[in-house]
Amino acid sequence: MRRQILLQKLARGAFQNVAFADAVSLVKSFGFNLARVSGSHHVFVHPKIPEVVNLQEVGGEAKPYQLRQVLKLIERYNLKAEDKS
Repeated sequence: MRRQILLQKLARGAFQNVAFADAVSLVKSFGFNLARVSGSHHVFVHPKIPEVVNLQEVGGEAKPYQLRQVLKLIERYNLKAEDKS
């Protein structure tokens, strides 16, 4: 799913049925990097913010509450997606 479409979906509050791969792609586009994987927890860090993002895959999808957390971080820190040319 394209990043812009996914962001619009999340902004509308539709956190269900988001593919894990799409969620990972989204957080990476905002400058987060995978720091470690511990079991099912994929932990992402951002060089400019102190908080981490934790994503878990369940049945090929990201957990909805974690997607809400990601959206809040994007809004709180006014993060901008990096353009990939």
